[in-house]
Amino acid sequence: MDVFEAVAEPNRRALLDLLADGERAAGELVASLPGLTQPAVSRHLRILREVGLVEVRPDGQRRIYALRADGLVEIDDWISRYRRYWPRHLDALEAHLKELPK
Repeated sequence: MDVFEAVAEPNRRALLDLLADGERAAGELVASLPGLTQPAVSRHLRILREVGLVEVRPDGQRRIYALRADGLVEIDDWISRYRRYWPRHLDALEAHLKELPK
């Protein structure tokens, strides 16, 4: 599996969003995703770790997970080719919104 496949899954994106705010214990991550079981969260974290998006360190009996921002470089490199199109679309959206009745 690569980084793109890993982030294609919504629950893994949710985990990345949680870790973007700072490192968290595995139990906190499980509690933050009530629709998922502990084994499911562990599987998602393992995949994210394997593709280099998160790192884990032991803290006594707990496992602390942290985002590895450098793991997102591959995605950023791919997206960068398309950023030049964004201003034009944002300008068109702004023009459209100005035309709407208040």
